[in-house]
Amino acid sequence: MKYWKIILLLVVVMLLFLVGGGSGYRYLGGAHSLDVVGEASMHSGDLDLPGSAWTSYGNDAGGHRFSSASRITTNNVQELEQAWQFSTGDLRTKQSGIGQSIAEGTPILVDDVLVFCTPFNDVVALDPASGKQLWRFDADISLDQQPANGFVCRGVTHWRDPGSNGVCASRILMGTNDGRLLAINARTGESCADFGDGGQVAFDIGMKLVWPGEFQITSPPVVIGDTVIVGSAISDNVRVEAPRGTVRAFSARTGDPIWEFDPIPRSGDSPEWRGEQPPVEGHANAWAPMSVDHERGLVFVATSSPSPDFYGGLRPGDNRHANSVVALNAKSGTVSWAYQIVHHDVWDYDLPAQPGLYTVWRDGEAHDVVAQVTKTGHVFVLDRDTGEPFLPVKEVPVPASDVEGEVLSPTQPLPDGQPNLVPNRIDPEDAFGLTWFDKHACEKRLSQLRAEGLFTPPSVEGTLFYPFTGGGANWGGAAYDPRRNLLIINMSSLVHEIALIPREEIRAAREVFHDQDVAPMRGAPFGARRGVLLSPLELPCNPPPWGIIAGVDLATGDIVWRRALGTLKDMAGLPLEVGTPTFGGPIATSGDLIFIASTMDYYLRALSTATGEELWRGRLPTSGNATPMTYLWKGRQYVVIYAGGNSRAGTPTDDKLIAFALPL
Repeated sequence: MKYWKIILLLVVVMLLFLVGGGSGYRYLGGAHSLDVVGEASMHSGDLDLPGSAWTSYGNDAGGHRFSSASRITTNNVQELEQAWQFSTGDLRTKQSGIGQSIAEGTPILVDDVLVFCTPFNDVVALDPASGKQLWRFDADISLDQQPANGFVCRGVTHWRDPGSNGVCASRILMGTNDGRLLAINARTGESCADFGDGGQVAFDIGMKLVWPGEFQITSPPVVIGDTVIVGSAISDNVRVEAPRGTVRAFSARTGDPIWEFDPIPRSGDSPEWRGEQPPVEGHANAWAPMSVDHERGLVFVATSSPSPDFYGGLRPGDNRHANSVVALNAKSGTVSWAYQIVHHDVWDYDLPAQPGLYTVWRDGEAHDVVAQVTKTGHVFVLDRDTGEPFLPVKEVPVPASDVEGEVLSPTQPLPDGQPNLVPNRIDPEDAFGLTWFDKHACEKRLSQLRAEGLFTPPSVEGTLFYPFTGGGANWGGAAYDPRRNLLIINMSSLVHEIALIPREEIRAAREVFHDQDVAPMRGAPFGARRGVLLSPLELPCNPPPWGIIAGVDLATGDIVWRRALGTLKDMAGLPLEVGTPTFGGPIATSGDLIFIASTMDYYLRALSTATGEELWRGRLPTSGNATPMTYLWKGRQYVVIYAGGNSRAGTPTDDKLIAFALPL
């Protein structure tokens, strides 16, 4: 940003700071105000809380991201200090790939060792007290590939063979950026030779990739019994006839295939698709983390949209089981139930986060639910046994498409009576700008776009997507404090401008819109261009906050509290908390604390679970766009965050895993 832009930013944002009273709890922005609504109340019933270790990606198989550790509390959190720091060495050893890397890994604590993966699928084991490296495994992935989502590894999974004391009875399982499933000895870091082909299973996706990196595995597998289950991440909008979004199950012991689940039916007798002709579309993949209910024998999968994202004229119908929460029988891979959250998706509003398996107390009774956060800024809460809504949902009429060949669903499901967590409608006169010129430019562009609220379809002239395709919620998901029925969720709030491009004009569009994503959508009559709607000063055209965190009561759907999350300190040198886009999620603890980084400024924060008030922040070397974790080790509680930056969001890359703890 040039100096004159910075000067304007300083002047106007300081005025905003004065108007807002300097408070992080409230941004005075008319319809977009964020206020502390109330205080979360504690539940007095008997609860089975997740433990004080962190043995799975979300601490437990259901993804609570809650720890019973309580040594760090609201009374002493201000005393937190850095306990240790570990550098992976990626800045030095992975120079050719570091510019495409995003550090999103969350460690787990197993067999008295802290284990995590780097963006390049190196697996590292550390001493929990000192951060000293104990072993390291190199997945040997090529840095020459161009992974669609950047080099990403969100986590690893642990499995112990209950019937063996052999060399690899305790193993780490991980998917890779180049489409392999690996098994690693949890004690030594060596490959498990009895798994697959010398410790790995390479996926056969049934077609040639357009380029190395079109197909990845970015989220950790899940394990139930002796079965390991894994999804995939696939580049959007490349082609219609694209890789399938198959969920695959293997023996955790041998790597032998057990079952596959394709969310898109491949027979010609499905009325949800095209009738007599079987679909050729791919995707509807499960790129987000999955969850497991061991007692019910179910695996819960959040699926994405079919290919391509922005034109569905070649895939008529609702397209089930795309954009759905799907409960699969863990032994057979058959569908126990499925609930579709977006019909016939043409907005890239796929389900981006781990389905949360929680117990909600209402009227003195416990209810087992699945909570799914969405890119649209909503939370769907479903009965875990049936998939029926636990909190009411209604089908709401939505705009029709004016694009030839496109037939949308006339309605979309939305929570009934629950407020959305981020705005989904903006009038041109509400455009944000630091100057009259800046605001006027945003107003003009907003007035030129088709904008009829949420689920306004893509158009040739251009359509406003609000929230943008990054959410609302994204892969960072949510944390759940079962003592309060409180779901803690962070979301982004930005606007996308998306336009369909006739096939013959795609090449020319790349020359004109060089600062936007122009996708070919090969096989469809249109390509598409997508870009965040920014002012001439390169700030969002929608009013702040641009990132929020909220606490939602899952018994009622009510917002208990909500606040902006993130400052402009490291983007523009200003401490004003107007919120920034967020990547990564929160965790909660029995110490009545929430820990979260995720913002574009370089902090790990501790918030009050009851009110959302910020109580502490710890400085990081760059943005911490991973979900933190916490564990109790020999009487001391540690909070750990991977601070590696985000190459796609523009924050500096780094390679540090940092632990905070109270002074000894």
